[in-house]
Amino acid sequence: MTLSPPPDELRALLRLQLVPGLGPERTRALLDHFGSAARVLTAGRDDLLQVPGLGPKLAAAVPRALAEIDVQAEIDRMARHATTAVVRGQAGYPANLAEIPDAPNLLYVRGTLAEADGRAVAIVGSRHCTEYGRRVARRLANGLATAGYVVVSGLARGIDGEAHRGALEAGGRTLAVLAGGLATIYPPEHADLAREVSQRGALLTESSMEQPSLAGLFHSRNRIISGLARAVVVVEAATRSGTLITARHAAEQGRNVLAVPGPVTSEASEGTHELIRTGAVLCRGVEDVLEELHGVSAMYQRPVVADSPPPPSPPPPSPPALDPAQRRVWDALADGARSVDELVEALGLPVPALSATLLMLEMKKAIRRLPGNRYDRA
Repeated sequence: MTLSPPPDELRALLRLQLVPGLGPERTRALLDHFGSAARVLTAGRDDLLQVPGLGPKLAAAVPRALAEIDVQAEIDRMARHATTAVVRGQAGYPANLAEIPDAPNLLYVRGTLAEADGRAVAIVGSRHCTEYGRRVARRLANGLATAGYVVVSGLARGIDGEAHRGALEAGGRTLAVLAGGLATIYPPEHADLAREVSQRGALLTESSMEQPSLAGLFHSRNRIISGLARAVVVVEAATRSGTLITARHAAEQGRNVLAVPGPVTSEASEGTHELIRTGAVLCRGVEDVLEELHGVSAMYQRPVVADSPPPPSPPPPSPPALDPAQRRVWDALADGARSVDELVEALGLPVPALSATLLMLEMKKAIRRLPGNRYDRA
């Protein structure tokens, strides 16, 4: 793959990305103050001193660093590692991520970003997880991918890796957000997994190509994981787990936060139990995630007062909001229950697509599954 020369503004952003000690927050302050990366490159020390949070030492160091940076070498590294860049505010930047106030100014991407990534759910948890946590993470990711959601995680050992694998096994898309640069995959034993993710989704980072995965970068990385998603599911987390930082970012960003319960004696679930105790939504499976996203919990139930005459039978409820594919299946069930084979023949849909649509309709409580692999309206 060859990387065509980027426009001047992208080259300028890449130069800022390579300035030691600048970081995303100060870079954003520079861009807000000067209006563009290209104008930052021409600013002198006195101009830089006017930027909040920069300080005299960094104001003096930035022009020197910019003069020494070889931006073409970074572009060449990107080409060697099949990496492109997307800029905040421009086409191709993830829509969910663009909503958060501290979104990265520039993202390095290996793979492809798609409009479908707006339907994303993050699954995160401990690196030191239990076998129970592994099974739950993989099952959740598999179910979400089958339902048409993109699974986001951090490519780390433990829960993150299982989340990516579960999505891939279901034939779905998955996004992995790394703390370090894409020239070297961390952890190294996930190099093959990273390759699969990039082929069926994307690897993303705000770090320059050769940036090592330093401990402090993981906390910053976590805001991107939650920012990409509409909901964050925490599978296992100890009381001091970095995963809880992702949950906090999610709450601050207005995302839904769900937590999977574990055995009350398990230290690996102490953090998730605390999340549930303090307001996170209990997650027992993919149904709870979809219910939280779509708000279809027990929507047709009505109380009956004791000793009162039974209420008249209500008319059949209208289905929840359905997309065009779900509406076609719903309409096909108007005359009664039908088997999967009958629906495939009637609608001309491939089995995987029909199965995903049927699952979504079940989650919305619009249809019910009957013996013999038949479906009927609920």
